[in-house]
Amino acid sequence: MSSRIRRCPHDGRYTLSIICPVCCRPCGPAHPARFSPQDRYGYYRRTLRRWKTSQ
Repeated sequence: MSSRIRRCPHDGRYTLSIICPVCCRPCGPAHPARFSPQDRYGYYRRTLRRWKTSQ
């Protein structure tokens, strides 16, 4: 079991396990990634995210 809290993207429940105990789907991190002003690849990541959502 992990010590970091996770969130199920399907039903929004919070859990400590990697798999949601209710819907049996994988959970993701509950908090966004840390922000760094020196992020070298942030521009490319944001561009890729915009490109994926526009299709």
